[in-house]
Amino acid sequence: MDRSSTLTTSSRSAVVAWSPAAAWDLVASGESGPQWYVDAAPFVVRGAIDRFLGGAGRRHRPPGRARLAAGDRVGFWHVVEADHRHRRLLLEAEVRAPGRVTLEAGVTAADDTSVISLTIAIEPRGVLGAAYLIADLPARGAVAELTMLHLLTLIRRRDNPWPVDSVVEA
Repeated sequence: MDRSSTLTTSSRSAVVAWSPAAAWDLVASGESGPQWYVDAAPFVVRGAIDRFLGGAGRRHRPPGRARLAAGDRVGFWHVVEADHRHRRLLLEAEVRAPGRVTLEAGVTAADDTSVISLTIAIEPRGVLGAAYLIADLPARGAVAELTMLHLLTLIRRRDNPWPVDSVVEA
């Protein structure tokens, strides 16, 4: 898994032994039931914290169709963009935060494999947002790491032609 961070972003990417179309179907899935963008432990905890602090910490269910679309609300996320052609998904958190928090997911082709990437970003607002940006930096890295590991676990569990080596360590 590749890792990178800046002051405002934490990113993870991994090569998977799936076609880009198959990887995208999992990443952008809007099917009913558990989904990585709702059920990853960091998002469950963040939703609970938001509710504890008086926020909505919503638990919107996936829409029950093959793929997410712009305007959907899932978990505590609002789907800002679902570009199926370019395999890019942009979600914005609907939680109490001093600024805008986004999760961007994408899938790109890499020979006979795919690269799945996740980026969590914050655009702070005001002095409180600047303080939050600094204080949240270690947590943001942990959230990106745990979310990617959750997504990779789902890939490993799926029935695919490479059950043992479906995730290639880079």
